Amino acid sequence: MSPASTLRTGATIAATLYTGILLVLGLYPSEFRYLFAYIPAAVGYGVLVFDRWAWHWPLIHRMSGRAWVNGTWRAVLIPSPESHIPASGNRGPIAAYMTIEQTYWSLHATLRTAESTSRSSNATITAPENSGTAEIGFLYDNTPRVEHQHRSPRHDGACRLSVTGLIPKAATGHYFTERFTAGDVDLTLISRSTEFGTFTEAQAADSENTEN
Repeated sequence: MSPASTLRTGATIAATLYTGILLVLGLYPSEFRYLFAYIPAAVGYGVLVFDRWAWHWPLIHRMSGRAWVNGTWRAVLIPSPESHIPASGNRGPIAAYMTIEQTYWSLHATLRTAESTSRSSNATITAPENSGTAEIGFLYDNTPRVEHQHRSPRHDGACRLSVTGLIPKAATGHYFTERFTAGDVDLTLISRSTEFGTFTEAQAADSENTEN
């Protein structure tokens, strides 16, 4: 379980147990104590609400100062000419879709192409003080479809992206892999939804948005 999940779960369980115990024991001799007893519960659930939703509500978002990148992004990968790509491999540009699932304390990215899926680990988002930009960095594990594994085996890599503003609609960055491939990546936000489970589903939604 990630630190963010542990924090949310622990706060919720502690708040619920604390309130339940007070209710069972009837420790409310006065109206003041009745209200005071619910403070830990309110704090616990407040942490959960803040982490999942409230941090990017308009007014709170200005104070939290963290870029909201949750959603599905159209991605174009452009391998560098020096990349060690097999003769039958895709030398780009490579069409892809990146789904970013974000809370205030956690971040997870999934990149899908027609041939493979990459899932992040150790994802972080940081912003220099008094800067309008933020940096997203993560390691990832790429698993190609079985039909392509004879020329493109499973591999690990890293990616770093840069965004501008609290509600960015575009991102740029670069990636590299342990197979001695590297390149640039450009992203455009197409939806705040993270429900697309395949490359084909995301592509269909992107086409529908473009037509509308």
